[in-house]
Amino acid sequence: MVKLDVTQLRYLSNEEFRVLVAIEMGMKNHHLVPTPLVERVAALRHGGVRKFLDNLLRLKLIHHDAKKYDGYYLNYPGYDYLALKTFMKRGHLSGVGRQIGVGKESDIYCACNEEGDEIVIKFHRLGRTSFRTVKHNRDYLKGRKASNWLYLSRLSALKEFAFMKALHSVGINTPTPIDCNRHGVLMDLIKGYPLYQVKEIAHPRRVMRKCLDIIVNLAEYGLIHGDFNEFNLLVVEKEEMEGGVIEIDIVVIDFPQMVSTSHENADFYFDRDVECIHEFFGKRFAASIDYRPKLSDIQKTNDLDVEVEASGFSKEMAKEFERLLKEENEANQDDEDDEDEDQADQDQDDTFDESKFESNITEEEFEKSADQVTNNHDNDDHEETASVATSTRTTTTRTMRSLKPIDEDAIKHKVKNLLSKRNQPNVMRLAKRNAQKGDRDTRKMKQEIREINKAGEL
Repeated sequence: MVKLDVTQLRYLSNEEFRVLVAIEMGMKNHHLVPTPLVERVAALRHGGVRKFLDNLLRLKLIHHDAKKYDGYYLNYPGYDYLALKTFMKRGHLSGVGRQIGVGKESDIYCACNEEGDEIVIKFHRLGRTSFRTVKHNRDYLKGRKASNWLYLSRLSALKEFAFMKALHSVGINTPTPIDCNRHGVLMDLIKGYPLYQVKEIAHPRRVMRKCLDIIVNLAEYGLIHGDFNEFNLLVVEKEEMEGGVIEIDIVVIDFPQMVSTSHENADFYFDRDVECIHEFFGKRFAASIDYRPKLSDIQKTNDLDVEVEASGFSKEMAKEFERLLKEENEANQDDEDDEDEDQADQDQDDTFDESKFESNITEEEFEKSADQVTNNHDNDDHEETASVATSTRTTTTRTMRSLKPIDEDAIKHKVKNLLSKRNQPNVMRLAKRNAQKGDRDTRKMKQEIREINKAGEL
């Protein structure tokens, strides 16, 4: 998990921020940004880029890699500093507080603006769930770039800000969007509780109907949340004036996965959102209502694509965002498939294919090779007997070993493996591994392989 430490933010000089921006710009077409390029892009008047790079590296705001060639790339802490610096310059942020939430693709912190009001800053961190395959994700030969995750996080933040702004403008209960830069989104603080933390609630069926009405209302505007569950809903209590009845409002958060009703899988996403609400209220509060809206029954009354595009997230960005996410997910799946295929190939190599053997060797050659191996074993037995008679030390050593008799079927099986050209490298590898363990029979097998090769049988 990426830990946000802003203690050094106030001490960074403008030159060091210029170096961070230079690395960020270089990562548009470089996986590793070489030092000469950083110097040219930063264009510091008095030089000293290498000194600033060392300081940024010490603060773990950048990463240095010299395996392929010497270069640097920006990581999430450095990306956080750039976003925070921009928010502060715009006058929307003056301090960052404790962490109030964490997800699989984001970190949420409490902050304050220049007026002292509490706000929320959300950093998108796509790629965190792919750390289990980090050794494959950092393989330069596979054509993937680590900078893709920073770019995807930026698109995810821009998408959430655009949808939040559009939904808030039409009256949907969402946090008030304030600003967006890079992978960070500023919004106001909602003083409520996540629905999954609520153990008891008054009138659960009424609250359940409110949640389903929000799903329908979003569909009327041509949108589907895509992840409408108890983790992305906030319960806010408000007191009405008449009778002092406490009314509950539902606030929707987390919009990066929102799709249009014209999406090819729109029905699937809509039905999944509806089922998530029914399943949660049924398990938690034993509440159920006979109301399961269908997307085909909802009439579209408004189109928020114009508002979303006006907020900065165009249709081209949406297509690129979906394409990059699909590529990264397929790449991670390919990594797992490659591991399974490698293991299957290794198991297959260790298995002898008798049909291929029979097509490459005649029965006469097989019998000749079997006789040769049998004679070799007989000679080994005679040599062992002579060694026992002439050396007490050899006798003591060999009597401590468990000798297994070799029958005719075992000899034929060994000859089959030896005469298979495809299996010969595996036999040699197995022989080398067992020879290190002191296996006497394996040393004889290696001798047999050498003798068969000399005889021209392979």
